[in-house]
Amino acid sequence: MTAQQLDVVGFGNAIVDVIARSEEGFLDRHAMRKGGMTLIDEERAEAVYGAMGPGVEISGGSAANTMVGIASFGGISGFVGKVRDDELGGIFAHDIRAAGVAYATPAAATGPTTARCLILVTPDGERTMNTYLGAAQDLSPSDVDETAVAGASVTYLEGYLWDPPAAKEAFLKAAGIAHGAGRTVALTLSDAFCVGRYRAEFLELIRTGTVDLVFANETELMSLYETDFDAALAALRQDARRAVVTRSEKGALSVAGEDLVAVPAFPVAKVVDTTGAGDLFAAGYLYGFARGFTPEESLKLGALAAAEIISHIGARPEKNLRELALEHGLRV
Repeated sequence: MTAQQLDVVGFGNAIVDVIARSEEGFLDRHAMRKGGMTLIDEERAEAVYGAMGPGVEISGGSAANTMVGIASFGGISGFVGKVRDDELGGIFAHDIRAAGVAYATPAAATGPTTARCLILVTPDGERTMNTYLGAAQDLSPSDVDETAVAGASVTYLEGYLWDPPAAKEAFLKAAGIAHGAGRTVALTLSDAFCVGRYRAEFLELIRTGTVDLVFANETELMSLYETDFDAALAALRQDARRAVVTRSEKGALSVAGEDLVAVPAFPVAKVVDTTGAGDLFAAGYLYGFARGFTPEESLKLGALAAAEIISHIGARPEKNLRELALEHGLRV
């Protein structure tokens, strides 16, 4: 990455998304849990891919989507994630760089193939994800760009990356570098089942201050504390220095101790595909946060980006988010 200071550098799984429309019956026949993310092996990935209908292939991954969103707002973002030197790895690298994100993680010459996420979108817009992590799991501490992390206003981790031990070490290394440079470290909880696997570890990251800023949706938050929303939110306000909670059509809120700011959801004519809604909300908020905007301004940018992303298939913006924000009178 260049010496130019980044607004945000994201660490995550470098994944190529394959998105296809699906009926509910397809999910039942393949024993898929609707609306969730399931980790699968390469054999299962090949079987599901072969059974899916026509799909759209595009670079994805939660943190990568967020970095693309930040770039669309006019921010300076970078991404750290591992691919293999194969066809899908080439697609990933080309797409994310073409979107304006700095990406310099060396591709692996051996080992598992590039990760892919097979996404089935049902008529109600809900997405069901089947993820083969492949080469993404091989991200290691040696892949951490210390200069980029030290210079970035925010270092951002996706919770999905907490599965592979070496990737976990990479994030902890990056968090240490970021804090050593006086920067902010953020974590998105990613998925309720991800939270279920690592609840104790996520809570420790938050309570010890390893993470300064937490992103969660309602389901993830309730999973984290194993209680109802109001009780979970109260607990989060005690544990986290700062947190952002998305609530779908009910909007979103930001908390920092006793301070609470809420904004409504942006209206959407039709929900087409919810893939990436949380990722793009984080993009808007992080862009504003890194630029010193107020919590309300940052939340509104997040809500706008989420509304844009759910209005079409795919987890990457189809409209320039900076221009869209200006159209709605928002500060960028």
